[in-house]
Amino acid sequence: MRLSWLLGALCLAATASAASAGPDLAYGAYQRGLYQTAFREATSRLEKDKGDAPAMTLLGELYNQGLGVTLDPKKAADWYRLAAARGDANALASLGLMALDGRGMERNTAQGKTWLEQAAAKGNPVACYNLALLLLSSTTEADLKRAIELLRVAADAEIPDAQHALGVLYLKGRGVERDAAEAAHLFERAAKNGSSVGEVEYAILLFNGEGVTASESQAARFFRRAAAQGNAIAQNRLARLLAAGRGVPQNKIDAAAWHILAAAQGLSDAWLDNALKDLTPDDRKRAERLAAERLGAR
Repeated sequence: MRLSWLLGALCLAATASAASAGPDLAYGAYQRGLYQTAFREATSRLEKDKGDAPAMTLLGELYNQGLGVTLDPKKAADWYRLAAARGDANALASLGLMALDGRGMERNTAQGKTWLEQAAAKGNPVACYNLALLLLSSTTEADLKRAIELLRVAADAEIPDAQHALGVLYLKGRGVERDAAEAAHLFERAAKNGSSVGEVEYAILLFNGEGVTASESQAARFFRRAAAQGNAIAQNRLARLLAAGRGVPQNKIDAAAWHILAAAQGLSDAWLDNALKDLTPDDRKRAERLAAERLGAR
């Protein structure tokens, strides 16, 4: 998941580059999903300028994700290293993640952290987020404080996982003064940026009226969005609302369908089992068909 955020960071870097040097055909093709064209353009650029770090980073990303070329983490790491040697922050961030995961190279936590530190020092939001995750596992106050600073940088760059992580810290009062309103604000931003866990956290606060005006109907809307993305907790909570008719009209068949999907992911619920025990065999079959349709639609 962490590596997926690098795609957005690369596009941001390309946009900045294009703004100063005219249209960037390689990154433009990459953003449109024309990966073979992006590969050709990046290769052509390197033939003209062997020190073109953004082109090296793009080739690394294409090999790392297997986009338009055969997946090859080792080649990806080689291109990232060339770009990193020229100070490219995106390449440094990618190398850090690859070293931590042992992808394309031997697993090396210390080296991975060093590369992330170098990328974070350049303001790379992906590196800031992942470095913050490493620091959050520490027990020292200094590391916690630094993690919060890094998460703020990543959150300001609209990385939803960072917004969610920072929101959790505000909700728990860990490293910061507890502030449910700030947590709700961060969870809402994470939800708007596509985070299903952010949607769940925000929906829970909406339902309870903690840090935000209570609204069961709004909570149901956010639970439904996260449930459609396959989030088991959201599926369970939405099923409960539908079974009880809270925030949404009561619909036990729909509730049973979401309950089936959540249970398939290991989230059982005795309360729902009891609430839905009176469904007829035909209603249960309808719920099973509905659950299958939803599973197939993702």
